[in-house]
Amino acid sequence: MKKARKRLPASGSQASVRKHEEQLPWKKQKLLDIHQALNSDPVDIETLRRAAVSEGGLLTDDIRRKVWPKLLSINVYNLPAKPSKDVREDHKDYRQVVLDVRRSMRRFPKGMRVDEREVLQEQLIDIILDVLRRNPQLHYYQGYHDFVVTFLRVVGEKMTIAIMEKLSNHHLRDFMDPTMDSTKHILNYLMPILERVDRELHDFMIRSEVGTIFALSWLITWYGYVLSDFRHILRLYDFFLASHPLMAIYFAAVIVLYRQKEVKSSECDMASVHHLLSQMPQDLPYEELIGRAQSLFMSCPPSLLTQSAALQPRNIIAISTFTDFQTSTLKQRPDSVLRQQLEKRNENQLALPMNTQPASTNHQLIKMAVWGLSATLGAAALAVAQTAMDWAPEFLSQLF
Repeated sequence: MKKARKRLPASGSQASVRKHEEQLPWKKQKLLDIHQALNSDPVDIETLRRAAVSEGGLLTDDIRRKVWPKLLSINVYNLPAKPSKDVREDHKDYRQVVLDVRRSMRRFPKGMRVDEREVLQEQLIDIILDVLRRNPQLHYYQGYHDFVVTFLRVVGEKMTIAIMEKLSNHHLRDFMDPTMDSTKHILNYLMPILERVDRELHDFMIRSEVGTIFALSWLITWYGYVLSDFRHILRLYDFFLASHPLMAIYFAAVIVLYRQKEVKSSECDMASVHHLLSQMPQDLPYEELIGRAQSLFMSCPPSLLTQSAALQPRNIIAISTFTDFQTSTLKQRPDSVLRQQLEKRNENQLALPMNTQPASTNHQLIKMAVWGLSATLGAAALAVAQTAMDWAPEFLSQLF
């Protein structure tokens, strides 16, 4: 006689759901949390920030393509147009941008075909010049292209433009002043942090007169320039996109603190200490350091550090606008709602008599037709084209 099978709780049982969630491996639980946060109305931005900061970050590029725009309050259905053909004409930064992009070969995957890399490099140039042309208050700096190539490799051209425009006017705004005065000021937060945590290390570095210039490329590229493993760069970008604009300097502090024995064992002179610190180890315990940086930020917030004699009063735009920036991310609608709104607008436009539709409307209808055609090409093509209209099934397939 067969034993009767135990009945499972009803699918709607909250206890069953909680038990199932408790049994999920942490990565699958994180994926589920992100999925639920993205589909909440409004989007649960705090859960997305925690996911980006916590162990493993956002885990995959597919998830980054969905979460990064939300962290920056970007509507994926209202992206800027691709750069126009004349974007390079008479641009004061054109030559420097081209030189920097041509030197960026190591930022592309090993084994990438030359023609594919060249296409991306041309897009890099156009994206940078397009953002600068549309934002004349911004000034290009060497290292800016490291941001652009990182985002371009993950989210594509149009989304990269949107991300860079948002970041350039917020997190990176002080690096894009006409002078480096604000950038130097942000670097000056480093020593007061070290002084509060390890006075001996701080005093050693002061005696060596090493200064903070060794951390310049770390700060203004979010470590993209000094790290060779793209996975580590993406992990830090997840962290910084979800954090305070000064978190990159706190991360610099925890790197120096992590290497304090090496520093104290070196010759106490500028050349020796600078040489040591400018050589970034590639095997850092990134998750551990991210946790330390968070703790350090909580115990030594920027408001506390500004009392240091090393920090003269100065208006840092990224800091002064951060509260408003965070507030702007809290009332975002989920992509499913944004898509419905877009479809509704286009239905209304279709209902107009043909002779009343402006040229721009016709152009939008053509784009919608192309999007519809793209839907037949499969998930891989959609990801490349950055026009995916339905992503939840693919996302959930990663859970089970």
